[in-house]
Amino acid sequence: MRSVALKLTLAFLAVGVLGAVLVGVFVSIRTQREFDRFIFDNSQQPAIAALSDYYRSHGSWDGLDRAVLNAAERWLRPDRPVLVTVTDSQGIVVFGGPDPQRLGTQVPERSLRRAIPIDVDGEVAGYLIFDFFEDRRAPDAPENLFVAALNRGIVLAALAATVGALLLGAFLARTLARPIGELTAATQRIARGELGLQVPVRTHDELGKLASSFNSMSADLEKASRLRRQMTADIAHDLRTPLSVILGYTEALSDGKLQATPAIAATLHQEALHLNHLIDDLRTLSLADAGELPLYRDWIAPGALLERAVAAYGMQAEQQGITLRTEIAAGLPSVNVDAQRMAQVLGNLVSNALRHTPAGGEVTLSASQEDGVVLLSVHDTGDGIPPEDLPHIFERFYRGDQARQSFGASGLGLSIAKSIVEAHGGSLTVASATGQGSTFTVRLAV
Repeated sequence: MRSVALKLTLAFLAVGVLGAVLVGVFVSIRTQREFDRFIFDNSQQPAIAALSDYYRSHGSWDGLDRAVLNAAERWLRPDRPVLVTVTDSQGIVVFGGPDPQRLGTQVPERSLRRAIPIDVDGEVAGYLIFDFFEDRRAPDAPENLFVAALNRGIVLAALAATVGALLLGAFLARTLARPIGELTAATQRIARGELGLQVPVRTHDELGKLASSFNSMSADLEKASRLRRQMTADIAHDLRTPLSVILGYTEALSDGKLQATPAIAATLHQEALHLNHLIDDLRTLSLADAGELPLYRDWIAPGALLERAVAAYGMQAEQQGITLRTEIAAGLPSVNVDAQRMAQVLGNLVSNALRHTPAGGEVTLSASQEDGVVLLSVHDTGDGIPPEDLPHIFERFYRGDQARQSFGASGLGLSIAKSIVEAHGGSLTVASATGQGSTFTVRLAV
């Protein structure tokens, strides 16, 4: 199978050869024709002058044959590729070159239209006609030598153009084929499982954009693979902990080492709820990723969503010695959302805020409007999120310590919250500074 570089080189070579040949042929034909015309144009004036003098001195064209041959040898040379015809004013042939049978015949109208009039004292006494015929010029005639030299120049120029096209084609083919070859080799390595490969971006054209896109795709694949492996390990860890507790208690109960008590039953029930919660979180994320998360929308006031979150977590905030309050702007429009899903989002955010706010701190839930968008914010006065963890805070099972703690019991709380908000066509962002608390903001279109 021929390479792309070879195909492109051959294509450039074929175009160069074809272009050189066509230009050479057309230039040669056109030059020959124009050169002959130049010779004929230069022959017209002495020929017409000699014929005018003859008619003026004789008063007619009688005896023209011999007189023209004797008096105009300087312009009627036998090596010229032209047949000369002279007619009277009516188009009757009075001189027919080497063919005496043409004398006295009528010249066709189309021939007279291209004839050169012979003017004698202001009147047309006849016509001079040049007819092309087979070139009988001598090989060493100046005309032939000129045309031969011109043709040699055209051939040399065509050869130079062909060589130039070949060199240029080889260079461009290599320039195009090299990044394609690098991309091909990289994709083959990725197919073998070597994710994260990067290829050099050599240009800023379409190939450069393709290389940049490939690098971005490769990095995303490597990141997705790493996150998938990490998520699998984290899920296994989160499942193993409650399962170990449940298995330990059930084994002790089955062996008779423990007696069933309400406290043991409550512990088993709590761990089972934890498992069920983790499974529900994973199912929610899978539905959101597939775009199949069910939403039961209804128009609801933003303030009502915040008041519901305060009612759900007010007791916990009071027990922790944290002030939980709301700031709701007046005249806010209703938002079309799934109330249960948005309660889940705000619950995750408030639970996170309470977990990282010390006693005596404050968690504020606010609602406002900006440029046709309703903003629901949860601000705390806690520790804040380290700058190195902030860009990854919404990633699933991110291993940063602060981020890991912020995800809550299942480690998926913020990922789920972001997926739910995006399913509503909104966005969830975070702003934080170490020691100054964090602010999570939900943006919803009105």
